[in-house]
Amino acid sequence: MENEIIVGLDIGTTKIACFVGMRAENGKVKILGFGKTDSKGVEHGVVKSVTDTAESIRRAVSEAADQADVDIDEVWVGIAGQHIKSRPSHGSVMIPTDHRLIEQEDVDRLISEQYNIMLEPGEEIIHIFPQRYIVDREALSREISPVGVVGKNLEADFHMVTANVQNLQFIKYAVQDAGLHIKGVVLEPVASAKAVLDDSDRDAGVAMVDIGGGTTDIAIFYDGIIRHTEVLPLAGNAITNDIREGCNILKKQAESLKVKFGSCLTSAVSENDVISIPGIRSQAPREIYVKTLAEIINARTRMILEQVDYSIKLSGFHKKLIAGVTLTGGGAQLKNIKELCELITTTDTRIGIPNEHLSADSVSFADLAHPMYATGIGLVLYGLEQAEEGREEEIHEEAPAKNETKVDPFVAMKAEPELEPADEPEKPEKPKKEKKGSFEKTIGNFFKKVFDEGIDD
Repeated sequence: MENEIIVGLDIGTTKIACFVGMRAENGKVKILGFGKTDSKGVEHGVVKSVTDTAESIRRAVSEAADQADVDIDEVWVGIAGQHIKSRPSHGSVMIPTDHRLIEQEDVDRLISEQYNIMLEPGEEIIHIFPQRYIVDREALSREISPVGVVGKNLEADFHMVTANVQNLQFIKYAVQDAGLHIKGVVLEPVASAKAVLDDSDRDAGVAMVDIGGGTTDIAIFYDGIIRHTEVLPLAGNAITNDIREGCNILKKQAESLKVKFGSCLTSAVSENDVISIPGIRSQAPREIYVKTLAEIINARTRMILEQVDYSIKLSGFHKKLIAGVTLTGGGAQLKNIKELCELITTTDTRIGIPNEHLSADSVSFADLAHPMYATGIGLVLYGLEQAEEGREEEIHEEAPAKNETKVDPFVAMKAEPELEPADEPEKPEKPKKEKKGSFEKTIGNFFKKVFDEGIDD
């Protein structure tokens, strides 16, 4: 069967990037084309100006399409923003008397019924991650799928992710105005994790932290299952703005200083090093001490990482993260951020680069092996897996029916043993803030309804 081409579209606060990829012979993802442009019309991961965002999307997609020499008409889109929320849920269904064993349709029915729970006005469910299954009040181990088990009552605990309907529609408008169709929407930390984590990380326990321009996205995995998600409205742009105001320079100059000379640790820079910034028009050059720059960066980065640490502790899994913390996103390129993260979280930290799942024959391989491209490459990986799962379902439909079902461990669609109660010592002190298929098929059908029928175009 012909290898399918997948397009991932990362609509970020600072950049919009498009990735065209396919499955390589070695099982990794081969990027055929890549396009990037400055993001306009997006704030903190939320589309504010549909017109400006659509224009940025067109430029990035056109560049990627030309490089890959393909026509692009549908894309997998990442979603983030401070409107993203998560919550636990519990559901149960009775097994029909004519079912000798629990069947896949029973599990699908249990998940589908979660879409009927009460939500806050204007919210819609975008992901449902089963945590564990219970049959006749007995929890199943993670190795056992509920499909094929004898029982009369099926229960499950879920981790649910919701988004604001209006913000979802704004994404739809921007993508449609760019002449494209949305194949599916994926929570950005879920996509990023696809690119920078492997099964051993997710089994051991890991907190993936994607520091972008407008938001910091957190996804915690344990025992192969996603357990906690959160989006913080504080990220790299806040650091840049602090430098701009603190040093009284242009935003472009502040961003350049951050990337080229910035450090998250004041102890790692010299007291006497000075940077000369060109003056505007007839003004004299401005001199800035590297130590001062580091102090500004340290203050804001520490605030972000303290919020991350607080989120990890609230999840209840902070003592179970054997694989530690993985930092990715554009903010992960800050010098000494790994060391600062280890100081604040007291947890081993590494920088997640999307090269282990990237085929070496991808276009601009060296440039793409950068933390800022984790989400875009992860979207391609996610889309490829969904396409491959769909083909497997077609094959299974033609084959004799069996009681076993293939479950994707990454999206937590398998049974899980009952966890010991999370350690609950004293509640962590909240950091201070500034004043100023298959189961996936069920989720896919929901997105089609939201984007194609949610409102009148």
